[in-house]
Amino acid sequence: MNRRVAIMLGIGLLVLAPWVLPESLVTILNYTGLFSLVALGLVLLTGIGGMTSFGQAAFVGISAYTSAILCSSFDWSPWLSLWVGLGFVVLTALLLGALTLRLAGHYLPLSTIAWGLSLYYLAGNLKLLGGHTGLSGITSIDLFGLPIDTGRRFTYLVWFMVLLAIWAVSNLLESRIGRAIRCLRGGRSMAAAMGVNVPQIKLLVFVLAAVLAGVSGWLYVHFQRFVNPTPFGLNYGIEYLFMTVLGGAGYLGGAILGAGIITLLREWLVEYLPALIGQNGNYETIVLAVLIIFTLHRAPEGLWPRLASRWSGRQERHSPLSSQTSIVSPLPKRETHPQRGTPVLRVSHVTKRFGGLVAVNDVSFELRAGEILALIGPNGAGKSTTFNLLSGVSPASSGEVSFLDQNITLREPHAIAQLGMSRSFQHVQLLPHRSVLENVAIGAHLRGSAGVARSMLHLERVEEQQILQEAQRQLDRVGLGSQAQTLAGNLPLGDQRILEIARALCADPCLLLLDEPAAGLRLQEKQALAKLLKQLRTEGLSILLVEHDMDFVMGLVDRIVVMEFGEKIAEGLPEDIQGNPAVIEAYLGSVQ
Repeated sequence: MNRRVAIMLGIGLLVLAPWVLPESLVTILNYTGLFSLVALGLVLLTGIGGMTSFGQAAFVGISAYTSAILCSSFDWSPWLSLWVGLGFVVLTALLLGALTLRLAGHYLPLSTIAWGLSLYYLAGNLKLLGGHTGLSGITSIDLFGLPIDTGRRFTYLVWFMVLLAIWAVSNLLESRIGRAIRCLRGGRSMAAAMGVNVPQIKLLVFVLAAVLAGVSGWLYVHFQRFVNPTPFGLNYGIEYLFMTVLGGAGYLGGAILGAGIITLLREWLVEYLPALIGQNGNYETIVLAVLIIFTLHRAPEGLWPRLASRWSGRQERHSPLSSQTSIVSPLPKRETHPQRGTPVLRVSHVTKRFGGLVAVNDVSFELRAGEILALIGPNGAGKSTTFNLLSGVSPASSGEVSFLDQNITLREPHAIAQLGMSRSFQHVQLLPHRSVLENVAIGAHLRGSAGVARSMLHLERVEEQQILQEAQRQLDRVGLGSQAQTLAGNLPLGDQRILEIARALCADPCLLLLDEPAAGLRLQEKQALAKLLKQLRTEGLSILLVEHDMDFVMGLVDRIVVMEFGEKIAEGLPEDIQGNPAVIEAYLGSVQ
């Protein structure tokens, strides 16, 4: 079925549902919408951003309690209380995010459990918040003079919010910032090298997920017109995550599917299980837990992709961005490039220690504009570590790295990328489930300026078209133009390495760091790569590469630096290096 037809059909059913469904099912539909908003935030945060949170119920509670107090005690308008509540949610998320998002591994989920529990017990013990008894007498929402005081009327408001959230989040994910968000799950080093401020993007996603939970809390309190701490405890935080995983953590549609299944099942189980078992108890929790375990075993990506594949005849995934259909003005290029022959990169007595191990020891060399310099040496010589020192992935223990006359020794990778340095990786880093075109477009992150609001409202279309046009141009430049809509993970390894070069070129750098670019390439592909690199050199681009293929290196580069055991043992022209006794001994073990 056509996607647009399916969307229109779904909206039509939502319009009719409040008038044809019994009151009990309308209530379930409303709760599904409320829970879907929180699950949408978790899709963004956990499924796409790779950050697990058990504490989203806390943000629901902050917004709900704020609105409840303002409307019941101070007679504020519910609409005004929405913005105040979201303001508190954003401030809380910024504070918690700044404190917890730097944590890695299991520490982040544990920290979300901690602050989720804290709010629950805080609300239960403060008289201002009504304690465990709660607050009542909360006013209903008015919309253009029409009171939203019945469940059937409320359905339209809550699902309008859900559809609006899906539209905005979908627009965001298909934008420049959205590509940066997708890199958070398994591609953070690559994103930082392309100029993405990874900590800032992580905090952005965290705040957006909290805002969606806050909207749900505001709707909840004016739907119930009563609030107590129960819906904002850890149990609900875990259940929101269950909904997301069950539906499909990487899919926006999965948030609604998971919320609907859990909500409907819970209502049915609460009603029918006691009669079947013969006694009362929270047995529905056991059944839901078994369901989640079974789903994780049989459908680790959730139910949404399974259902979508049967419906459309193929497994559903996020559609790759199609290439532009009209020509727009190109992205602006770097205003100035260093004059040919002037020093671009200076490495002065750089040392890197990992505890007692010295990986790089007192290494110095210089790279000039319009030059190709090779960094070679046996395995374990410290070449890739040196690359990481230059690009900011790992800070030097001592010494200095200067790029364009600026000391970058202790700068973050995204800050170095802003100066005009771009790189590829020894082990290819890309988004395998996104198109080749999208992967290359990540390289142009710094060349765009559209923010979150413009992206969510889809007002960045011209800039986005410029970025895609530039990505296509770079793909054509490296010979992968016909593969633009192929999934990057389906390319052979050699083409993936070429893709990385295209992505680096999309940043319009003045210095290109290439870590084993010819690995996995066939002879003709190596020749094409050498031709491309020579062309880039004639255009004034400086290139520093690590490579093991000596035939490839000797016929390409201007100068060579040789390393062994973390130290520089030789530097000079290719013909001088070939006959250097120290180099021969390093590679062959003896001087011939």
